Amino acid sequence: MMIEDPLPSYRFIVTLDPADAHLPPAQAALLPLVPNGSFQEARGLGADLEIAAYPEGGANSYAHQLPLRHTWSRISLKRGVVREMGLWWWYQQGLSNSLGARRDGAIILLTPAGTPAVAWCFFGGLAAKWTGPELNAGQSAVAIETLEIAHEGLQQIYLSPPLTS
Repeated sequence: MMIEDPLPSYRFIVTLDPADAHLPPAQAALLPLVPNGSFQEARGLGADLEIAAYPEGGANSYAHQLPLRHTWSRISLKRGVVREMGLWWWYQQGLSNSLGARRDGAIILLTPAGTPAVAWCFFGGLAAKWTGPELNAGQSAVAIETLEIAHEGLQQIYLSPPLTS
């Protein structure tokens, strides 16, 4: 059996479904497209299960650990500022009304050869926070904007089988 090397983190793509996640298809087709964009960084693929300790009378050597609530981390996407308004428009829609505000999407990790390997699909995402670039006339750095997505769940999907001999 051949052991596969870990996948590198520098090759990935981000997709956003073009339609509101909670609208019927006919209405969703009327919404403007939200471009996928190219991102230099994606963070926040995580979840947390809140646990409560429950001590039982007479059992002094331990406390039962009971699950309470599951929460999902916000996904943070960073990219260089470009002259298209898709992500800003999505954030603005969430401020004014829910029509067009919820999107499903995925972050897809690629193999070194560029084929999709693993995807993390998120559901019911809202553009919860937008941060504009830090501008400094004394530096020649790229202007970076950040978008945070609050969502209702992740699903990990393996898109290609691991190497075997």
